[in-house]
Amino acid sequence: MPSRSPPSTPSRVQALYDLCKRTFPPPSSSSSSSSPPPDHAIRAVSSLLDTITPADVGLGDDDVDESNILKDSLSAVAPPFMYLHVYNCDAFSIGIFCLPTSVAIPLHDHPGMTVLTKLLYGSMHVKSYDWVEPAVLASNSNSKPVRLGKLHKDDVMNAPCPTAVLYPQSDGNIHCITSVNFCAFLDVVTPDPQYQFEYTGHGLHRKKQQHLVATMVIVDSFY
Repeated sequence: MPSRSPPSTPSRVQALYDLCKRTFPPPSSSSSSSSPPPDHAIRAVSSLLDTITPADVGLGDDDVDESNILKDSLSAVAPPFMYLHVYNCDAFSIGIFCLPTSVAIPLHDHPGMTVLTKLLYGSMHVKSYDWVEPAVLASNSNSKPVRLGKLHKDDVMNAPCPTAVLYPQSDGNIHCITSVNFCAFLDVVTPDPQYQFEYTGHGLHRKKQQHLVATMVIVDSFY
């Protein structure tokens, strides 16, 4: 009698999807859109993300080379970064950003969203800010609100490192990223940010950008 193969173990990406599906409920009009998930939910997803490796998402040694992404471009102008869509629904999204060396994702925020980021490989410089609370508002010559912000983080992340978590109102939800060398990071965002990208011939860009609701003025100290 032929021996039976042992039952297959679910992949870590499948496990991540299953956990997010159980953990993040669809947004409700009756709940606050800026309320983050409970701490135990964040800890559970973070712990699983900490175990995920490049191989788990289909990025082997041959893929950890920016030339493999750049050579695939059909244009003479290579896209500044690649976004690999894994899954999205109203409750959350899972995706992977691959950035060649010295590529920047400009300053932006994720209003009302919680973001969990696992750096898979490489290094990236993260500069992030939070709004000063209570809000201090003024207006500039362009009639756009001006609000005080404070620096949260100005540092280089090197893989492997723990999962980073950005909350709607804290921990650097306003941020910009610059790759120090070729890097890739896995993002889980809740609720779904509804990313839309297009290739314009001048690079890959979001169709719908996250824009800051006010011009930010940075203060160094409050004391």
